[in-house]
Amino acid sequence: MRIRYKPWARKELEESKFYREYPETLKGKWRKEFKNENQPFFVELGCGKGSFIAQKACKHPENNYLAIDLVDPMLGLAKRKIEELYANAKKEIDNVILTRFDIERILLILDTPDKVDGIYINFCNPWPRGKHHKKRLTHTRQLKHYQEFLKPEGKIYFKTDDEELFEHSIRYFEEARFTIEKQTKDLHQEVDFWENIETEHEKMFSEQGIKIKALIAKNTK
Repeated sequence: MRIRYKPWARKELEESKFYREYPETLKGKWRKEFKNENQPFFVELGCGKGSFIAQKACKHPENNYLAIDLVDPMLGLAKRKIEELYANAKKEIDNVILTRFDIERILLILDTPDKVDGIYINFCNPWPRGKHHKKRLTHTRQLKHYQEFLKPEGKIYFKTDDEELFEHSIRYFEEARFTIEKQTKDLHQEVDFWENIETEHEKMFSEQGIKIKALIAKNTK
């Protein structure tokens, strides 16, 4: 998703107490960055404008969250969204961190000692052309990378509007030896599927009549 340049984003991120500029230095040490390092730890890959992570983290102070994206304007908007929601809830921002990094190189910033409990992947780029499939965040190669820091029995929560990506991803998860616990091709008709937090993309696609596909996969490597 393309987004206009935000001249204020870089400065605001650098001054933010919950943004980390050099994530490589925190590899294996992420839990210590939070006020309570013993809380369950979740990662969102490709947080975009931050609607999901802001709502999720604010609603669940008992968990810690790391949100990753590669684009400063996106992260700048995510920062403001988090600040807005926490201010409205009169809460301290102490359980969510933003950072900028290329998810294809995720093993440079996360490792086994980070003991990640769960990963969220929401509406990632479907990379429809065959030669680009390896860039998909749910590709087998990437899933095997995530297994390096995702706890045994840890889960990946994935949703998309793209039918082909969803079907291919089911195969990717099986190839990487994940167990698919739940799957649906019409998330909004599955009331008890999970605690669904609607993203901006999700709302847009739903209004267009596109059904949302989702799955939960458990790391059983």
